[in-house]
Amino acid sequence: MLLASTARRTVATTPGLGRRAASALALKYSKAVFGAARAQSPQTLNKVATELTTIGNTIKTKPEVGEFIRNPTIAGEERIKAVEALLSTGKKEQVSDITKNFFNVLAENGRLGETEGIIEGFNELVAQERGELTVTVTSATPLPKDVLSRLETSLKQSQTAQSAKVLKLNNKVNPTVLGGLIIDFGDKTIDLSVQSRVTKLNNVLTQSV
Repeated sequence: MLLASTARRTVATTPGLGRRAASALALKYSKAVFGAARAQSPQTLNKVATELTTIGNTIKTKPEVGEFIRNPTIAGEERIKAVEALLSTGKKEQVSDITKNFFNVLAENGRLGETEGIIEGFNELVAQERGELTVTVTSATPLPKDVLSRLETSLKQSQTAQSAKVLKLNNKVNPTVLGGLIIDFGDKTIDLSVQSRVTKLNNVLTQSV
């Protein structure tokens, strides 16, 4: 029960919220499940990563699944059974003990609602382990391939990118940025969005009144 003991121990000292979508609490669980899988073997880490990626993608593509997992009115045991059934569908292999234990701990601690943030944090840790750097470029509309290519070329010149073995570029669309770009990579965020400029202007005007 390495995962359970680690999660309980680390969550007790969680200070506030972390960056992006994942809270500091979710990141504690991410580190716990990553550490437990990594301690067993690279094969186990890969298997757990595949299982959690499957859950994460399903939550994104099927909102009803995410709502079911997050619904506190449904017993934790029922939600865990649904997750295990989802992972087992069409597969001969059994779900790993670490993944089962992971969801059991979340259910016991009433934290199934943190599932998406935990998976996000876990994937970042796996990417770091593999020497990968994922760059998320958020724009109001999808960026053309030539723009993404130029961005990738520029980003590869950064010190952070040069230390990585693989650079992955992901274009995320969010109409609220209005225009411009928000670039997230490693622990850095470059906000070049119109929304950011509007917010700064509003703050200046508010202070001036």
